Amino acid sequence: MLVAKPGLDGHDRGAKVVARGLRDAGFEVIYTGLHRTPAQIVRAAVDEDVHVVGLSVLSGAHDALLPAVVEGLRASGRDDVLVIAGGIIPAADAERLKAQGVSAVFPPGTPIDSIVGFVRANVKPRW
Repeated sequence: MLVAKPGLDGHDRGAKVVARGLRDAGFEVIYTGLHRTPAQIVRAAVDEDVHVVGLSVLSGAHDALLPAVVEGLRASGRDDVLVIAGGIIPAADAERLKAQGVSAVFPPGTPIDSIVGFVRANVKPRW
């Protein structure tokens, strides 16, 4: 799993908490750090052959950044990667993002167990 902070948002505590919770649940987690472009996130996801990309956005730029990651993965032939998001994303925007290929949006305060359960139930095996 790849956890990333796209755009100019400099607040990564939530992303780190989620990354650690996923790691503690048994997932291999790579955290890309702050201020990544969609292209950098896609490249890392392809290079690391991940099953899941988790994006944390608090800046309000989710409508531009998240679809760019989804499209980049598709263009790279990796439409099998589950894309999930968390952060300050209004419900109406979350529904639009889901229609654009983001599988789930988790608001602040979502229990880690809910995220773990969603990932386990929705990751597509590759064999």
